[in-house]
Amino acid sequence: MSTEYHNMNFNYDDDDAAAHGSAHDNNNDSSTDYQKHSSPTNTSALETEAPATTAGGAPPTTQLSNLSMPKKKSSILGASSNLVNSIVGAGIIGIPYALRMSGLWAGVLLLILVAVLTDKSLRMLIEQASFHPKLRHLPIHTFEDLASYPFGKFGSGFVLLNMFIMAYGAMVAYLLIIKDTVPTVMGFEHGTHLLERNLILVATSLFIMVPLSMQRDMASLSFTSALSVAADMILVVFIAAFSPIKENVANNGGFGEVLKNDGINPTLFIGLGILSTAMACQHSAFIVANSLENKTSQRWKWVTNQSIALSAVLCLILGICGYLGFLGTTQGDVLNNSMEANSARVLLAFTMFFTYPMESFVARHVLIMLVHNGDMDARGGFTLENESLIEEEELGEDDATVNTTITTGSIIEGGGVLCMNRRQTWTILIYLTDWAVTNKLWQISLFPALIFSDIGPVLSLTGSVGGSCISYIGPGLVYLGVNGEDFLNKVGGWLDNWRKAKGYATGSSSNNNDAGVSEGDLPVEGNPNLELPQDMGKFSYTSIASGSKPMWYYLGLFPIWVSVANKGATQMEKKIQAATQVTGGGAADESKEVLPPPSKSDFGVCLFFILFGMVSATAGVVSNVWVQMYNLDEVEV
Repeated sequence: MSTEYHNMNFNYDDDDAAAHGSAHDNNNDSSTDYQKHSSPTNTSALETEAPATTAGGAPPTTQLSNLSMPKKKSSILGASSNLVNSIVGAGIIGIPYALRMSGLWAGVLLLILVAVLTDKSLRMLIEQASFHPKLRHLPIHTFEDLASYPFGKFGSGFVLLNMFIMAYGAMVAYLLIIKDTVPTVMGFEHGTHLLERNLILVATSLFIMVPLSMQRDMASLSFTSALSVAADMILVVFIAAFSPIKENVANNGGFGEVLKNDGINPTLFIGLGILSTAMACQHSAFIVANSLENKTSQRWKWVTNQSIALSAVLCLILGICGYLGFLGTTQGDVLNNSMEANSARVLLAFTMFFTYPMESFVARHVLIMLVHNGDMDARGGFTLENESLIEEEELGEDDATVNTTITTGSIIEGGGVLCMNRRQTWTILIYLTDWAVTNKLWQISLFPALIFSDIGPVLSLTGSVGGSCISYIGPGLVYLGVNGEDFLNKVGGWLDNWRKAKGYATGSSSNNNDAGVSEGDLPVEGNPNLELPQDMGKFSYTSIASGSKPMWYYLGLFPIWVSVANKGATQMEKKIQAATQVTGGGAADESKEVLPPPSKSDFGVCLFFILFGMVSATAGVVSNVWVQMYNLDEVEV
């Protein structure tokens, strides 16, 4: 039996060339030779054996990505534990400091708002990638892949950059917490014995965090995530019980006086940055969602609802109790306010040990996407002949995308250095630094941890930049771009109605798509063969941009939104055309649910995401610079 091999590449960034090249080949040769696309580092494409037909007799589909999919799946409880563990990390211990910087009332309201936005954005992203009518038949398994459909290279690069910022910032914060907690429990007081504290940090992180970070699938962390969440809950109870709230509030004039004088502070956006870091999990959303068994929109909604609700409650309790216990003296790590809280420090260190791998997974994913085009298993460089020398792992039965393209029935893991495979190598490289730079760097995420003494600025800057982009701006732009055609039609309809009311030329006379319906277009009674035009109600970008427009069009920044939507709609059409040609244009699974068209309120939410994120990022960075320049975050004496 003859064997055919097909190249599988992740990112069709040059969509015009891909579409045009494939169309040209289709016209000249019945056996299509699709144009090859390389990863950012020109890595060799993954080659897998493709059957002539699928079980149902349909043409074979080719996977668009070298992305290594998870082999283990999680239940709703397991996925929820992983998501909560991703959220309730270093950020939770910084919530009291966030309330100090933003103000008590403002901080509580912002935390609730951030939780609601996080839940909405998580569902928005996964639903668009898995259940959108135009995308549900395509293998979209990552945030950056989804962003590349409406925005190409810029979209995927924007997401990858901010995913790494979030993961890197979180890892630095976790290590700072370890440096603050474990040495103190062992008798090395905070602010002293710097060498001993750093050695303890290196030893504990190397022998506990790194082995957990080397796991292949996030589902393998479900048990440790559950333990981490349990430790978080005990920690919250501990701080609520032992925080000196009564004494401190009494010393400041009573609870009423505290509430009266602690509403909103000028450093509001520093607190928002910390809150964004605490609740941000969009960078790991696809990793968690891909590990969910039998993924549906309803099951994913259950995961997000219970995860965000539990995380928000824990953050609110710890934040309010921790802040009221120390008020103006609250530090970035609230446990540093009480030198006797060793039990709480043990719980927090326990949580950090099990939370660090979650962010390491994300950082590893970003680097493997950039360097190896998503192929974590190094399947392209190995064959079954050398299976005795390399670990062989069976494919998961529920990975439909892989099963339709790989008939060997196994994945060979290799591509690393020394005795390690590729994922182990990258996990170590994330941990270790390049000794050629300086012998003083033990770990790329450890280096800042050895310099900074407080996690407050780390959390705030991470949230202001990475958190705002990955949690608000990114999901809003992706939603607007993916649904760009629907947005243009809605705005075009509003303008058309306004122009009709004012007696101006409408879209029906200027639209290239012949939007609007005249009396002659309507079916004639008794003639069942006449149908309404298929393009009715569609408006082009030209018809919207030209002609008179009302004041609300400019006040609402619609010239920007319409331009973004048009860019997304145009790129989507090209990307889907190229992807469909590569995958063989197989029919979508009719049993798979389909999202309804976006409503006016859906677009309103997505525009709010973008504006909120832009304000949060800009004001957050400016506020952090201002505070650091004038030392406004110094603890009151």
